Amino acid sequence: MQVPAEDLDQLLQEHAALLRAYGEVQVRCSRQIQAQAREIERLNGQTVQLRAELVKRTTALAWAREDRAALERAMPGLAKRVTLARNVEALQARVRELMDELERRDRQPAPQRAGTSTAPASPADDFAGLEADLAAADLVICQTGCMSHGAYWRVQDHCKRTGKACVLVENADALHIVRIQRTGEGEGVALVASQQA
Repeated sequence: MQVPAEDLDQLLQEHAALLRAYGEVQVRCSRQIQAQAREIERLNGQTVQLRAELVKRTTALAWAREDRAALERAMPGLAKRVTLARNVEALQARVRELMDELERRDRQPAPQRAGTSTAPASPADDFAGLEADLAAADLVICQTGCMSHGAYWRVQDHCKRTGKACVLVENADALHIVRIQRTGEGEGVALVASQQA
């Protein structure tokens, strides 16, 4: 059976259109494959760089750990000293807070109690309060320039009379470590290690 010429022409046109579409799909797929190949190559390069960075950091960390271990072996008790230094810093901050609070309290007028006069407290009352505070302390740390001349001599006198450990510092921030050693008579001797600024 013979196909009419018009149908054959239409069939050839459709075949040519399909071949063109197929060619365009092939070109598009080839471009996508090339783009993916370039992306894979870029990612592989990035992976190599990240692995190298990881090896470098891991090596540096291992060296730092070895150095720290060697330092700890060379200086036994270093971890304890670091902990003590942190504790001393926290205690210094607390002492500063308490000193600030004490200054604020000293600046405020004393509250009036029933049956008391409006006159300020006498130096004898102030001295009794100071004596009570000093008696409760294990160690007295005085920052020069932070107390009155009379209070300074009262504190020094109290420390001499009671054998209490007493430390004078010009700058409380310079105070690094305070250790009290008890002598045979129960008196304390304060050993101070100061950190130079």
